[in-house]
Amino acid sequence: MKKQYVSNSTESVPMFKNGLMEALSKVHFSVPLILYIPVISYVCYYGLTHTDASVPVLLLSALAGLFFWTLTEYVLHRFVFHFVPKSKWGLRLHFIFHGVHHDYPNDALRLVLPPSVSIPLAIGFFFLFKAIIPVTYLYGFFAGFMAGYLFYDISHYALHHLNFKNAFWKKLKKHHMKHHYQNADKGYGVSSAIWDKVFGSDFPHKEEHQ
Repeated sequence: MKKQYVSNSTESVPMFKNGLMEALSKVHFSVPLILYIPVISYVCYYGLTHTDASVPVLLLSALAGLFFWTLTEYVLHRFVFHFVPKSKWGLRLHFIFHGVHHDYPNDALRLVLPPSVSIPLAIGFFFLFKAIIPVTYLYGFFAGFMAGYLFYDISHYALHHLNFKNAFWKKLKKHHMKHHYQNADKGYGVSSAIWDKVFGSDFPHKEEHQ
């Protein structure tokens, strides 16, 4: 693995010369909460009032969506965010989408997805699910999927900026910090390490006791 530049600064380098583009690339961690808690709430309400879904069906569908999010998070992080192209413009895109986070992992305004990225992705996933999931399960599934995304975004910020006493959070933070400071080719799960274990990208067991 190539050694990467890592800064402990709470700010990163400017990515755009255009002021508006630069502003759109930064976001306070509370923005996803403000945007998506109402969306998740409305989707649950709509599913219960406009489809045949009962409360148990909605909850089970939401659990399925949450589980699918954990896999989506892993796949995106490992195969999209960590794909390093060879072309100059490809490397530029890679830096904008994820490279800057590895170079400046403590930048407080580049730890959650900006709405300019998360909203198009959310819309795209909704219509993908709509094309393949029966309507009875669709809204619960999408609500769970979005709740998983929201947990990922907020926990990602917390892992970089909070100190934990709880064993679960301490273990999760250790896992993610190893991804940043020890080996960026392992530990792709952020809100969960389950898929790293399934696909063999977890850190060696002996390292967990160091």
